[in-house]
Amino acid sequence: MCLMAGSRTVPSWREAEREYSDEVVADTTIPELFEATAQRNADRTAQLYKGGTYDRSLTPAVMPAAPDGDYASITYDEMQSMVHNLAAGFRELGVDHDTRVGLFSSTRMEWALSDFAALAAGGIVTTVYTESSPRQVKYLLSDPGADGVVVENEALLDRLLEVEDRLELSFIVTIDEYDTDRDDVYTLGELHEIGAKAYDDARYRSWLEERSPSDLASLIYTSGTTGQPKGVKLTHRNFRSNVNQVYKRLAPRPDKDPDHPTLSPGTTSISFLPLAHVFERLAGHFVMFAAGATVGYVEDPDTLADDIKLIRPDTGASVPRVYERIFDRMRDQASESPIKERIFEWSTDVAREWARTDDPGPLLGLKHAVSDRLVYSQLKENLGGNIEFMVSGGGSLSKELCETFLGMDLTIVEGYGLTETAPVVSVNPPEDVRPGTMGVPVVDEEVKLDTHVVDQDDFETSRDVGELLVRGPNVADGYWNREKETAQSFEPDGWFHTGDIVERTEDDFLIYHDRLKEVIVLSTGKNVAPQPIEDAFSTSDRVAQAMVVGDDQKFIAAMFVPNFEQLRRWADREGIDLPDSEAEMCDDERVHAWIQEAVDEVNEDLEKVETIKKFVLLPREWTAENDLLTPSMKKKRRNIRKAFEDRLSEIYEDPVTVDD
Repeated sequence: MCLMAGSRTVPSWREAEREYSDEVVADTTIPELFEATAQRNADRTAQLYKGGTYDRSLTPAVMPAAPDGDYASITYDEMQSMVHNLAAGFRELGVDHDTRVGLFSSTRMEWALSDFAALAAGGIVTTVYTESSPRQVKYLLSDPGADGVVVENEALLDRLLEVEDRLELSFIVTIDEYDTDRDDVYTLGELHEIGAKAYDDARYRSWLEERSPSDLASLIYTSGTTGQPKGVKLTHRNFRSNVNQVYKRLAPRPDKDPDHPTLSPGTTSISFLPLAHVFERLAGHFVMFAAGATVGYVEDPDTLADDIKLIRPDTGASVPRVYERIFDRMRDQASESPIKERIFEWSTDVAREWARTDDPGPLLGLKHAVSDRLVYSQLKENLGGNIEFMVSGGGSLSKELCETFLGMDLTIVEGYGLTETAPVVSVNPPEDVRPGTMGVPVVDEEVKLDTHVVDQDDFETSRDVGELLVRGPNVADGYWNREKETAQSFEPDGWFHTGDIVERTEDDFLIYHDRLKEVIVLSTGKNVAPQPIEDAFSTSDRVAQAMVVGDDQKFIAAMFVPNFEQLRRWADREGIDLPDSEAEMCDDERVHAWIQEAVDEVNEDLEKVETIKKFVLLPREWTAENDLLTPSMKKKRRNIRKAFEDRLSEIYEDPVTVDD
């Protein structure tokens, strides 16, 4: 059954989603959200934390130390007690209504405790990425006027102290143990002790009552792919409404088939993306705790593969780059022998066919069963064996890669959002995943397209394409101390200009094309969106990273970081003696020919104006550490162009004949 809204078809599940409500759905502040879930789920496991990684100041006095290399847990009741005492500790240090508190730490259980505690004390949390340089740390704390900072460890504290004289900090709290004679530096354990002595339940409740959903909860600075980051002003209502919106889509609604995955008490989630970023803060933190889930933290990115087997999650959130690396790792393992490699390639073809077929039939069913036994089951076991669905956000996920995982019975639901929307605008429902789309807008989210900002002839579709505008209770009302930028992006009637070029299907699924500012304008006047071309290389075994270029030029070109591991394997098989250094490999004609084959394969599916005419190879991976990716792993295109401007100039040195 479907309902009609204007000219669009609205499936019955969307009406059920809109009407659904339970004890999780409410209009409250974030501290009130936490108090309610802690009471509902008091005896359930709230957090899993690993031993042997950190010198935690909360252990063993406040919570037991986890065994080295393994996980320990705390319940919601225990977590609530810690949050209460830490909040009281913050109040003793002077945190009050509208005090800005910086959080400068990697993702770990203490991040979550500090966040809930600072918000309960009345503070406004402003986040700092661990990759931030001293100059960036200064900006991310001075711009919001932070009064205090929770910093992870001695290394990050040293970075903070480099710029301390240019900040006006009243206190510093270190999550890990730290010995100092300074009377304004405390460990989190000491903060907890101060709060435990001062805590009074009636006073705590009064702090929560003083706060309103319309109050500012956090300043989250945009990743800064271009220019100086802007602080997005997010209220408690922005976050809380987005929790409701996401939860309604994933909740165990009565209209859902019992076999479809849902989010409910007892769900175990894995958390490893930066909590400083709004995506993990909402999807892996606020939503999970609201639902009564267990959150297990990967507290060292290098141990993700091992930790996921220990945590055995049902769900989690990640960015496309991580899914690409999972696929690359599977392919690398299969490359150990020619037989394994052929089996892997055959099974991935079967997976894609399975994902694209409504009625598989007995032959494809048999192939899928064999592939599952040989390949897919190992993938699921490597991910802990319990995965029901994973969420992809923070960038564009390749349609082919999504189909591959979906066909391997690993459901990845792609969503879309921005810091300014707290962040989720749309997400695929797990029961109706459409690879290549960003899903359907969440409940109470209005969307429309400004089709005048793009040339419709540049897109191979009969549907409208334009800049996406959104409006809803999760949308912020502007940027911190940036009136001009606020006026440019936020309309007085609540519409926010996302800056993203999006297509909308008849049944309301959104398809991402590119950032409006990143569309390449050729000297011929043709516009080309780089993201879909770059996505086409996401499953390539030869290209690790790709960036398309061509602004003000006659043709499209690309900069590639080769998959050096696969390159060396290919050379060994072919008996080719390659240079030792990766820089020299990038200049080797045989390597260029090897990459050219991958380019030719992608070019076959592109329009003539989109095809890559030339490319250069780069010897250095783009990472957040070298400032070529944002912490959420988006390309910093300007930085990449600047870092490799000498290689970029080589592309357009020699003329290339381009057919009109």
